Amino acid sequence: MPPGRLLLPRSTPAAAGVSSRALTALLDRLEAAPVECHSLVVVRHGRVVAEGWWAPYSAERPHLLYSLTKTFTAVAVGLAVTDGLLALDDRVVDVLPDHVPADAPDQAHRLTVHHLLTMTTGRRDDSLDEAWALEPRDLVKGFLRVPFPDADTEGTPHAYDNATTFVLARMVERVTGRGLDEMLDERLFAPMGVEHAEWDRVAGGAVYGFHGLHLTTEAVAAFGELLLGGGRWGDRQLVPRDWVERATRHHVDTVPYKDDASHDADFACGYGYQIWMSRHGFHGHGAYGQQCVVVPSHDLVVAVTAEGEAQVVLDALWECLLPGLDDGAASPAEDAALAERLDRLALAPVEGSADPGRSGEGTLAGAGADSPLPGGTRVTVDTADGGWLLRLGPSLPVDVGHGEWRESAPLGRPVVASGGWRGDTFVADLRVVTTPHRVRVVVDPGAGTATATWSTVPLPSPLLERHLRAPLSTRPEHG
Repeated sequence: MPPGRLLLPRSTPAAAGVSSRALTALLDRLEAAPVECHSLVVVRHGRVVAEGWWAPYSAERPHLLYSLTKTFTAVAVGLAVTDGLLALDDRVVDVLPDHVPADAPDQAHRLTVHHLLTMTTGRRDDSLDEAWALEPRDLVKGFLRVPFPDADTEGTPHAYDNATTFVLARMVERVTGRGLDEMLDERLFAPMGVEHAEWDRVAGGAVYGFHGLHLTTEAVAAFGELLLGGGRWGDRQLVPRDWVERATRHHVDTVPYKDDASHDADFACGYGYQIWMSRHGFHGHGAYGQQCVVVPSHDLVVAVTAEGEAQVVLDALWECLLPGLDDGAASPAEDAALAERLDRLALAPVEGSADPGRSGEGTLAGAGADSPLPGGTRVTVDTADGGWLLRLGPSLPVDVGHGEWRESAPLGRPVVASGGWRGDTFVADLRVVTTPHRVRVVVDPGAGTATATWSTVPLPSPLLERHLRAPLSTRPEHG
């Protein structure tokens, strides 16, 4: 159970009609799958029935949600619409006239809030990179400049486009006169009791809107409960019910990302307002497996943080968990065994010998575009307190544990690391524990070389240093 203030009440699985056997099967499936889970919170009938964090990830630490952030931005849009400050048919060019380029295509002049919410602008691909290349300091202007493949296609096909949500965030800020983060803090997070909402930002200081929100897993689950309850939290209607119902229903068909639709089934069920329809209910989704899954028919919410394919997790939920709801089986002994297993979830530290007193160094050469460290970075390894001090260049010291994860925060945000000597080389994994990502560092003192490689490359920037600062900010404004 997470320390401190709880957002949701707790229950045993049996008391909520959930089979501990099904939850155990779900854990078995996830731990055998090609996905590395970092946290799992299952809520039934408004109560947490299972929760676990794979150490070194932990309950109190906010985690990067990537594009699950979009669903929160859609809620902010709904609040602005409810307040009479914005309408679904309001055009971007009317709300943000100072960002309209002289060469904007005619179709850009017709784009409305509804088109942005449903990602039906008429473009066929994500416009983000092209928009930022056109206007590095003004993504709205760049978005409006990006050409359309055909005329008069707004409102028809769905194409996943990060820039639409960035524009929505700026429209909300323009009509409310407040930052998106400030508005959500006051209207959503504070009333819910969420105390640790963190945001990454573009160089100008604004939050991305389409990604960059950090929340605890319980806060994500609580947000799912808010949606499940039609926007009501306790005795307060924080988000109008009609907006939640509108946002979480099918507005447009979607096309699977993968050639084999069976491998992407829950992304081929349609799209609402910055939220995906699922085979069961709906879900907010963030890159690499950040999920808020809501299944109204079963009064169920599941929040997950991970590094891997989201569809793998969704398949596991449908095939392992759903069959175990209201199956009539109840076993206090199985509930207790499940709770014990959840308490000891952990990711194994790096294997290797301690080799006390041994040190070494190497230089990173030939760093590619996705390298976490610049080419020529000098990496040194020195013993320290039963582990090591790993220096990545002159200004990035990281504590590394042996047989354990050791935490440090050299630039503000935490990194946890473990390592060991394997023959002639030193190997360490550095987990940027507020994100899904980790860096594998290998030092070969004999050869005088070092390598650094991401497990999965972070989307905003590959540079490790940026992810250890709070907030992460990119210059130019992305990538």
